[in-house]
Amino acid sequence: MAINPTDFDFISKIVREQSAIVLEKGKEYLVESRLMPLVHQEKLESLENLVKQIKMKPRGTLKDAVIEAMTTNETSFYRDIHPFETLKNAILPELIEKRKTQKELSIWCGASSSGQEPYSLIMLLKNSFPQLNIWKTNFSASDISNQMLNRCKSGIYSQLEINRGLPAPLMVKYFERIGTEWQVKEELRKMIQFRIINLSEAWPMMAPLDLIMMRNVLIYFDVEMKKNILGRIRKLLKPDGYLFLGAAETTLNLDENFERMPFKQSGCYRLKQG
Repeated sequence: MAINPTDFDFISKIVREQSAIVLEKGKEYLVESRLMPLVHQEKLESLENLVKQIKMKPRGTLKDAVIEAMTTNETSFYRDIHPFETLKNAILPELIEKRKTQKELSIWCGASSSGQEPYSLIMLLKNSFPQLNIWKTNFSASDISNQMLNRCKSGIYSQLEINRGLPAPLMVKYFERIGTEWQVKEELRKMIQFRIINLSEAWPMMAPLDLIMMRNVLIYFDVEMKKNILGRIRKLLKPDGYLFLGAAETTLNLDENFERMPFKQSGCYRLKQG
């Protein structure tokens, strides 16, 4: 059922107010696909009725459910494989060599969605760099959605989600069968601290970071918010640390303090040296 322009503007407004995510004209299809399951769940018959209910109870749980639905992003294990190859072959070996005295590594995945990215990265660390088993690894992952964070913490995925990008040897090594689903083994789940962070609002205190994964999230913000987020990342990133953005994202014309690294389709950046 198509959303009318007035209701689209209303949804766009509350999503922007709560998350700073911009839903421009032309994104009506996205609103419809994300919110129709909620319409059916609440037995409201139409998107128009959904909007009416929110207007009647602006502080109710339905508004929160809309924000949850609209801020949930598509993801998969080892999504866009190139960044993970760059991490394995270049970035992590370099960081491990530089940190071999301290034996400590700090990582943040800033838009974890349902958890496939942070779990992909922790499997990469465990499987390819066994020397890190005796290191202190500070690994945090965050998202704006409570629903997604609960999914992350559970580490439970359907067979379809497992089939999307996860190599069979890693499934066997790091997952356990739970009925028709698969769960990340507890030893890996315990290695990641999941927390709620709204990137458009104040961030909690974090120690300087060696690696920040902020992939496929800046595209949802306007220019000023992109600049704001990159400025805060710059203050968190160690001088020789690395930032990964999505393939369609860039720091160009947003923050001149970053330089793109010459790794194929990796979206890898570091702070300009000197």
